[in-house]
Amino acid sequence: MRAMALLSLAGVVACAAVQPGKGEEGFVPLFDGQDLGAWRIPEGDGGHWRVVDGVIDYDARSEAKYDKNLWTDREFGDFVLRIAWRLKPPPPATHEMKEILPDGSYKKDAKGKEIVLRRPGTDSGIFLRGSQKAQVNIWCWPVGSGEVWGYRTDASVPPTIRAGVTPRVNADRPVGDWNDFEITMKGDRLSVVLNGQTVIENARLPGVPARGRLALQHHGGFQNGAYLGASSLVQFRNIRIKELPAAP
Repeated sequence: MRAMALLSLAGVVACAAVQPGKGEEGFVPLFDGQDLGAWRIPEGDGGHWRVVDGVIDYDARSEAKYDKNLWTDREFGDFVLRIAWRLKPPPPATHEMKEILPDGSYKKDAKGKEIVLRRPGTDSGIFLRGSQKAQVNIWCWPVGSGEVWGYRTDASVPPTIRAGVTPRVNADRPVGDWNDFEITMKGDRLSVVLNGQTVIENARLPGVPARGRLALQHHGGFQNGAYLGASSLVQFRNIRIKELPAAP
């Protein structure tokens, strides 16, 4: 009887474990906390993209000859992606950062020269639909994470687009703490919620592919016995996605 009761309790626990939480209906995991089966590890990586204590851990030292980013095995069109990330403390080196204004331009001094600060920092990001231009940034710049560098710095697109991919607020938690992204792609429109705050809303990404893989970004690296500034010492967990009907 006791054995049967224990088996029954185990069944209840197992059932509860697979039930989606509140607001998680329709989401499927892209990472199970055990292996990188849903991802394409760069050829020749050397074990630098790995699973440690239930999270995806990267040390910015991939030995892959070409692309060092970690891509999903599947392609996606319209979707909502939820992903937790953290920058591992302390940042390994300093690098140049600029203050980004709400219109996406850089703040300048009285002489019209861009103000450049040198600060400790780490850098990574998430590529959307196979496009490195459509990258949601994870970094230490004052403007905060969620910025889309490839579009904000593209002088060929209208000012409204560059402003649209500039975060409204810095919603990052301190380096070492976990952060939560909710990234929504519908057609060529992007919205990003970071730690419950909308930092990008319905921004247009002209020319973004209709479908493609997602990637966790490699940035920086290790040279001559030291890390470069803005190297991607980063971890990810709780990665899940909900595919949406294609936008008309």
